[in-house]
Amino acid sequence: MQEQYNPSEIESSVQQHWEHKKTFEVTEDASKEKFYCLSMFPYPSGRLHMGHVRNYTIGDVVARYQRLQGKNVLQPIGWDSFGLPAENAAINNKSAPAPWTYQNIDYMKNQLKLLGFGYDWSREIATCTPEYYRWEQWFFTKLYEKGLVYKKTASVNWCPNDETVLANEQVQDGCCWRCDTEVVQKEIPQWFIKITDYADELLSDIDKLDEWPEQVKSMQRNWIGRSEGIEMTFGVADSDETFDIYTTRPDTVMGVTYVAIASGHPLAEQAAKNNPELAAFIEECKNVDTTEAAMAAMEKKGVATGLYAVHPITGEQVPIWCANFVLMNYGTGAVMSVPAHDQRDYEFATKYGLEIKAVIKPTEGELNISEEAFVEKGILFNSGEAFPELDGLEFQAAFDAIDAKLSAEGKGKRQVNFRLRDWGVSRQRYWGAPIPMVTLEDGTVMPTPEEQLPVVLPEDVVMDGIQSPIKADKEWAKTQVNGQDALRETDTFDTFMESSWYYARYCSPQADQMLDPAKANYWLPVDQYIGGIEHACMHLLYFRFFHKLLRDIGLVDSDEPAKRLLTQGMVLADAYYYTNDKGGRVWVSPSEVTVQETDDKGRVTKAVDSQGNELVYTGMSKMSKSKNNGIDPQEMVDKYGADTVRLFMMFAAPPELTLEWQESSVEGAHRFIKRLWKTASDHVAKGEVVALDVKALDSNQKALRRELHKTIAKVSDDIERRQMFNTAIAAIMELMNKLQKAPSNNDQDRALIQEALSAVTRLLYPIIPHTCFSMWKALGNQTDIEDSLWPTVDESALVEDSKLIVVQVNGKVRAKITVAADASKEDVEAAGLAEAQVQKYTDGLNIVKVIYVPGKLLSIVAK
Repeated sequence: MQEQYNPSEIESSVQQHWEHKKTFEVTEDASKEKFYCLSMFPYPSGRLHMGHVRNYTIGDVVARYQRLQGKNVLQPIGWDSFGLPAENAAINNKSAPAPWTYQNIDYMKNQLKLLGFGYDWSREIATCTPEYYRWEQWFFTKLYEKGLVYKKTASVNWCPNDETVLANEQVQDGCCWRCDTEVVQKEIPQWFIKITDYADELLSDIDKLDEWPEQVKSMQRNWIGRSEGIEMTFGVADSDETFDIYTTRPDTVMGVTYVAIASGHPLAEQAAKNNPELAAFIEECKNVDTTEAAMAAMEKKGVATGLYAVHPITGEQVPIWCANFVLMNYGTGAVMSVPAHDQRDYEFATKYGLEIKAVIKPTEGELNISEEAFVEKGILFNSGEAFPELDGLEFQAAFDAIDAKLSAEGKGKRQVNFRLRDWGVSRQRYWGAPIPMVTLEDGTVMPTPEEQLPVVLPEDVVMDGIQSPIKADKEWAKTQVNGQDALRETDTFDTFMESSWYYARYCSPQADQMLDPAKANYWLPVDQYIGGIEHACMHLLYFRFFHKLLRDIGLVDSDEPAKRLLTQGMVLADAYYYTNDKGGRVWVSPSEVTVQETDDKGRVTKAVDSQGNELVYTGMSKMSKSKNNGIDPQEMVDKYGADTVRLFMMFAAPPELTLEWQESSVEGAHRFIKRLWKTASDHVAKGEVVALDVKALDSNQKALRRELHKTIAKVSDDIERRQMFNTAIAAIMELMNKLQKAPSNNDQDRALIQEALSAVTRLLYPIIPHTCFSMWKALGNQTDIEDSLWPTVDESALVEDSKLIVVQVNGKVRAKITVAADASKEDVEAAGLAEAQVQKYTDGLNIVKVIYVPGKLLSIVAK
């Protein structure tokens, strides 16, 4: 074993060994317990960032730990390779997305290998290949046949200048990101999958996800948004027309003073024919940003339609207003407005001088709606002559009474609704999987026949930055089905489609079908899934939905795709900028910054860049291109080695919390590995080691061995149950401090060090695998460390022969005594009272009380 730690040499050699031996390639093995460890796959953006490194290091630690438990471990990797960034890069580089994507995959694959991640590369997939998306297209046609797919007109962001649909992220301050033209909302036909058919099951099965973070489960419950309410029918005055509203607060129905409808509601469009002000308002609403955040923040506006609604219970007429906060694609596109008991309705009524009528009062205290609505549930009052029986009722009793009355009169019914909406999977972009639907000459819309799959996306294209190449090329859409001319769908799938089932394809990536059920059911569900919490309500929900679809089509047996979920925190780094001549901020990489002054708390007060610009320090923030504070993993690997980067990532913070990047801490991790290597090198240099004779150990040797086995127990629990890798590493570091000070004067000293180093090497192997692979061989083991087993705790080593007892006199520590572990209370008292220091402070006093805390403390009270 060489004396000096040389990471580049060690890591290169070990990686070549793994690749040559195909160490991490696995097949199904019924004789072994399986473990499927999966990290969310990366988008091939060009280079790994530290967020990737953290995610994949956590996954690799878990996978390698489970391998040493003797399990058959699958850890695959692939590329989420369709999507908008490739189109943008192609436009900027005047190329096609495909070559840019494949080039990035090659580069990032090499980076992953340099970090030593133990992937089964034989299962590698890229979602942009026809071999992958063929089966997604096939699956979509099966969902269509099952009635789970439909097409309807829906609103999109439209750039009138470029004549193209824009994603939300391409709309900047209400304008097209490319040409700065004001974006409008346009209704176009789009394909949807009926995720709402599974809303109940998706909600109820959250309770089965025992090992998912509570935060993720709560976010999904809220996103699915099950509510129980009443759908009631209002009339339209002076006509036979009616319309429905849905409310979860029917107890407030007697306080309705107006009705608000969406700009796209048929009543609004009808009224606008003779109302120029309303027609203009409807046009204005077409350009409203309908994202949830924007809707919450925007000014609430409305225009009276001139129509009146007829209250379903009182028969009274209330005005109908068209309002910008009501959307057609949520509920019925109409809401009953009760300004006394809904804050949004209150603000709208106050703005436009509409009536505010209170019908709910607090169970205790006085009602006050002079400045804001009373939105809590309480006691009904002021119900009027139409339904006086409501007065005095609480919420549930009122709900039931109103339900009974409306149901009896055919004007309403109890109903369960969900906030969740069907999944719109159409995208008008090019770089995605073509949607496998065709329209025949006679207008019939049907799935692409199976024998014509895959519908291949042409890769040799030119991006003009305006229109999708497959929309621009009219010939591409032309095809024939059943002898008839037909046109292909030129929309492509939302990229969440690819990421919703990739985990299952890994189980049989070469199968000439979507999945090989036997292999899929061996590996699934995923035992450990790892990724960011930002995916809680999009990817992780579609991921669960797709698994249920796969189950219902007969491809998998399980109900949920993953047993355990870990959501890792972000990686933060220092951020600095200076202001240029035009007043703009120029962000400077931390690697180019010299800190000149700090305050008494270590905070940066003065810093300059390499050009001498004085910088403003904004603190730690998420590593990002926009703030130029990303740290290149490649640079860190070249400087310190992959194992150092891995160790820092696991040690700097608990996995679910944010990690603050500090190069000084990276250097600390590097020093620890060097000390570890030196300890092993010094030990190996002394030659052969005899077998450990545990019966021959003296008290000091027993104490060191006890610390070793306590550490094994703690590290095992920290990694397996608690997933607190940082505390596991801290425990190993503490043990190593003791081991480095341990004597090696005789055979049993050296045998004990051999046992400890053998255990530590395996304990650290998941985290710094290259170093531990080499150390394991140097310690005399013939097999690879990957084929060894995790160290087990020797329970007998934990048994203490003696105990150190602290002795207090009148609350102050006066002595420490060593007694037999099984010493009686009387023996401990006698030993404590016999101590010279104790006698010194009790001499001439009466012993009033002696309290013994077994194995820890002897407290003497003397007066």
